[in-house]
Amino acid sequence: MSVLGLEHRTEKWEPVFGKIRCTNENPEQRTESAALDHVQLAMPAGGEALARGFYAGLLGMAEEEKPEALAGRGGCWFQAGSARVHLGVEAEFRPARKAHPALLVDDLAALEARLAGAGVAMTRDVPLDGYDRLHVQDPFENRIELMQRLAR
Repeated sequence: MSVLGLEHRTEKWEPVFGKIRCTNENPEQRTESAALDHVQLAMPAGGEALARGFYAGLLGMAEEEKPEALAGRGGCWFQAGSARVHLGVEAEFRPARKAHPALLVDDLAALEARLAGAGVAMTRDVPLDGYDRLHVQDPFENRIELMQRLAR
């Protein structure tokens, strides 16, 4: 079937031993993904100090050194465990208010107290089975979800 000159293919997504695989008619076009490397969020130019204060200072993430080839673009990178958040400078910056990363934390109550002490507004959302969670905004108004797995 062709729509506006573009061919439409029917694809099927199926889980494969913890991976996601897209299968279609052409085996050369199959894609496998084992993990997410990082999440990229946008920030305005010159906001690196604010980003460090929030992601490193409040969330407790370690700052990663950006590769030399990318350092001149501004922004900064953070990591905690397997979670990696990259903040990149966007000239016509608009915050992500719906799309968001969800960071798993070990002690949401302690983090909530630290954020409240710093004056960060938090919003509880509808309960999600097996998790305690809340939403915050980073200094650039990007939405961030903080989640803790509950013991079963």
